[in-house]
Amino acid sequence: MMGNGKRLAAVALALATTLAPAAAYAAPTVSAAVTAPDPVRALDRIAHPLLSAEPGTDSADLRDLGVMVGDAKVVGLGEATHGSHEFFALKDRVFRYLVEQKGFTTFALEMSWSAGLRIDDYVQHGNGTGDARQVVHETMAGSPWDREEFVTLVQWMRDHNRRHPDRPVHFLGDDIGAPRLDERVFDAVTDYVRRAHPESLPRLDTLLTGLRPLDDAIGYLNRPLAERQQNAAKAQQVLKLMEGQGEPEPDNDDFAFALQNARNIAQTYTFLAVNVDDQASLTAMERYRDEVMAQTTEWWQRRTGGKVLLSAQNGHAGYTASDPLTYPKTQGSFLRDTFGADYVAVGTTFDQGSFLSKGQALGGEWEKFTVGPAGPGTNEYTLDQVRYRDYYADLRKAPAAAREWLDVSRPTYDVGTEFPVEKPAELAIGRAYDVLVHFHTVREAKKL
Repeated sequence: MMGNGKRLAAVALALATTLAPAAAYAAPTVSAAVTAPDPVRALDRIAHPLLSAEPGTDSADLRDLGVMVGDAKVVGLGEATHGSHEFFALKDRVFRYLVEQKGFTTFALEMSWSAGLRIDDYVQHGNGTGDARQVVHETMAGSPWDREEFVTLVQWMRDHNRRHPDRPVHFLGDDIGAPRLDERVFDAVTDYVRRAHPESLPRLDTLLTGLRPLDDAIGYLNRPLAERQQNAAKAQQVLKLMEGQGEPEPDNDDFAFALQNARNIAQTYTFLAVNVDDQASLTAMERYRDEVMAQTTEWWQRRTGGKVLLSAQNGHAGYTASDPLTYPKTQGSFLRDTFGADYVAVGTTFDQGSFLSKGQALGGEWEKFTVGPAGPGTNEYTLDQVRYRDYYADLRKAPAAAREWLDVSRPTYDVGTEFPVEKPAELAIGRAYDVLVHFHTVREAKKL
């Protein structure tokens, strides 16, 4: 039975860094080898070489990936660790390709809505003080994405918008598992009501008393459950008040944006009303979190009409997570329900190398960890025998021998906030993703 300290740590883990499960392993010893006949030869048939992860390099080797993406409206691109250069750089490179060749317009990340607004303001207008590095640090401090790779991405987005004001790109934060809601979110609600329905402003201000701002969500979890539940109810009243203030969303963009901010306030406080002493509540909270991330992404895509590259941990981007007890339904699964084949899930794996993680769930600094080649019986052991050093493959077109192998759960690197952990994660890759990108070696992301 999980103790109160561990339960609080589990919730705070999601809040502090908006991470998926912190499951990882160091080359476990597994007796079973492959369970399908000659899966490597079958995987060879569908593998396409990936010549580089680095953004700015020639994109000819991504053309087959473009075919796999097809006309999808949302592409989820996962990461097997939250702290590897190759995964972060690949997302930048793929996003640039999708913008230039497929008309994508938004990069979405599992970070708070308010942080996403701050970054989007920068890439649209260059507003505020500081450069891309300062903006990234201010919005991502304490997270694994406070890295040079994301500075490069954000700066490219800003430069792209300067060069192409007629087809700008956007940055979206779709998560509610984040440490704060800043005043920007609350102001979007109150400013609209002040302009359009000033008679409702006193009631709104009363409801928001004690809710704004939310500076430290992790510390907030130490408050009594009854108080947090009461605040969640108040936040829902804010949303209900807003729903009665404007025209239907398709007819009023200002109202639609204000309503979305009110929705985010209500969703965040609902998420924070979790009972950390109850495993069922924790599971429901994480399911709700993935559902909200999917809903926010869907809302954004419907409102803008643009295509979205969704960046998240593998367990959010894919259709199944390696810890289904805690994460019973993923963001990718919710998006597939909504978009059908217009959502494509791309997972990532690696055989060996370095990444950033922590030696403890709470506190501490992100530090470098290194693992050797994956052991027999793991997914990576077989994936790394494919003829290309780095490659991607459309798992939907896997031959029967590969399909049989892909549909069996095996230990898989799935590195979150804490490393190492006692029990290895297990995943059936073929059931989790449409497309897989495999790296032979990864290295830790670059600290600012």
